[in-house]
Amino acid sequence: MGDDELNELRRRRMAQLQQQAGDQQGMQEELERQQRQKSQIQMILMQILEPDARERLNTIKLTKPDFASAVEQQLIQLAQSGRLAKKISDSQLKELLRQLAPAKRDYSITRK
Repeated sequence: MGDDELNELRRRRMAQLQQQAGDQQGMQEELERQQRQKSQIQMILMQILEPDARERLNTIKLTKPDFASAVEQQLIQLAQSGRLAKKISDSQLKELLRQLAPAKRDYSITRK
């Protein structure tokens, strides 16, 4: 192996390591951005939901995370548009959940 080949290998390896370091930094920034976004959502929800309603929403988040995040977004949109006069109670949240819940399908199996 000549010096030129060795230098070329070193240069390639160095470029590869720099690329990996850049990727890791980008991932770290993305995680921090997501964390900030989650904390902002939690702060808004604390302002617009009563404790019982917040607890119910957290319970739903454990079982149906996609549905809970959709409900959170809906609540945040309501708050930002100014359509909420006061904090949402547990009973109001239940009603909202009933309206947003997808219709259940009935399955019937007939045996022959």
